[in-house]
Amino acid sequence: MPRRTATMLASTLMLIALLCAGVLIPVPYAEMSPGPTVNTLGDHDGEPVLQITGHKTYRTDGHLNMTTVRVTSADFRMNLVEAVYGWLAHDSKIVPHDTLYPDGKTEEQSTQENAEEFSQSQESAKVAALKELGIPVKSWVIVSTVVKGSPAEGRLHAGDVIKAVDGTAVKQPSDVARFVTRHKPGQKVVFTVVPAKEQVAAEKAHRTATKSQDVTITTTTSHDSGAERAVVGISAGTDHTFPFTIDIKLADVGGPSAGLMFALGIYDKLTPGSLTGGRFVAGTGTIDDNGTVGPIGGIEMKTVGARDKGAQYFLTPADNCAAAAKDTPGGLRLVKVKTIGDALDALKDIRSGNTAALPACTTKG
Repeated sequence: MPRRTATMLASTLMLIALLCAGVLIPVPYAEMSPGPTVNTLGDHDGEPVLQITGHKTYRTDGHLNMTTVRVTSADFRMNLVEAVYGWLAHDSKIVPHDTLYPDGKTEEQSTQENAEEFSQSQESAKVAALKELGIPVKSWVIVSTVVKGSPAEGRLHAGDVIKAVDGTAVKQPSDVARFVTRHKPGQKVVFTVVPAKEQVAAEKAHRTATKSQDVTITTTTSHDSGAERAVVGISAGTDHTFPFTIDIKLADVGGPSAGLMFALGIYDKLTPGSLTGGRFVAGTGTIDDNGTVGPIGGIEMKTVGARDKGAQYFLTPADNCAAAAKDTPGGLRLVKVKTIGDALDALKDIRSGNTAALPACTTKG
């Protein structure tokens, strides 16, 4: 066989072998891409995203779109060819698999965690919007979760209202851990709680729950890394009673990143006039009960998805500004926000046409 032919044949076989290896050999990466965007002022699957009863609402127009990111499943094993294609594509991002599913987390576990975060973000969005409007919201500290096999299992239950620890009133969730860790492992701690069933019954009857009880639990040693400390095996959270009903109807979405846009949508429906002035505004960001906007993941994918749907402005958490500004889709203007108040001020400038005053995102933040 002529040398040139043999060389070409060997090169062809080598290329085929490399292609086969690229297709067959899995790599530890996952893909993120733009997901659906939904107008919080509009309908989704045939019903309004925001449904408010028991309080006057007003007509809205324009868009206040929440944005999402689509990710590959936990059991999907990307091959080298798919990874390279994703790295080269403009509208996707390849990240280490453990970034999306750390510590071997299954897709079911991730979905459950995202659902819980989504539910909490809805509650915080309601609280933030009503606080901004000066509408009172009743809040209290509750048992959020109970660790299986912990000293608290069977003694405290999710939804129990924590009134005090060792006789000291609890005002915020962080108080609970602070009071418990005053003890040494093996010491007893007394929780004064209103059982979840009593709290629910009181809410339905529109009265204040009064049937509290003391529960004594022996602390154990934390299994977390670091210094030894006492724990009972619960996490504390916040629950609220709202003066009227606010329902957020949006399925198949998880995580906390829609909080800001839900809060703005609620605010718009409860106030006369239009927040957007008919413009197409999208955005993202977590929100807490005080209206502080926090950073999210996948910002580059969310800006692409928003622009593809026609967004002109994108409300961007300040801590995400630098990453978003590095590759902003053409025609989309990034607006930096740190609080719901910042977002409302920006929307005022947008609807009035005073866009020169909008705080811009830069590669420095």
